[in-house]
Amino acid sequence: MLAPRLKHYLDESHVKYRTIDHSVAYTAQQVAELAHIPGKKLAKPVMVKIDGKLAMIIEPASLKLNLKELEKLLDGKKVELARESEFKDKFEGCELGAMPPLGKPFGIETYLDDRLAGNENILFNGGTLRELVEMSFKDFETIAKAKKIHTH
Repeated sequence: MLAPRLKHYLDESHVKYRTIDHSVAYTAQQVAELAHIPGKKLAKPVMVKIDGKLAMIIEPASLKLNLKELEKLLDGKKVELARESEFKDKFEGCELGAMPPLGKPFGIETYLDDRLAGNENILFNGGTLRELVEMSFKDFETIAKAKKIHTH
């Protein structure tokens, strides 16, 4: 079952989506393997602090965030990975490690890595360790309300 806040957000946004159940997985790459999808189609959230403020970077599961590159893209702002203790209470109704890559419904500033844009559909955690959400990238981009970043 999707995290309640996420389900409400998706339904209120009037986007088409479907859910996919899978075995328990703890990393984005494990999820991609279990669901038999390429990591580039799985959107994962990376929680960071930008000049001390919590933010989310949405990127393909197959990639690793380059903090130095991100600092350059954000005009030299200090970027560091956030500690789990700094964000675990922000994702009400979500299991730890399964938060969706949507900061908007949780009040978190969000940046979207444009390397996800090449996908017609994308998938992401539904707030549980056993469920994915699939939707068109176009719809995801609309509801993410994220600032786009170009990290090539």
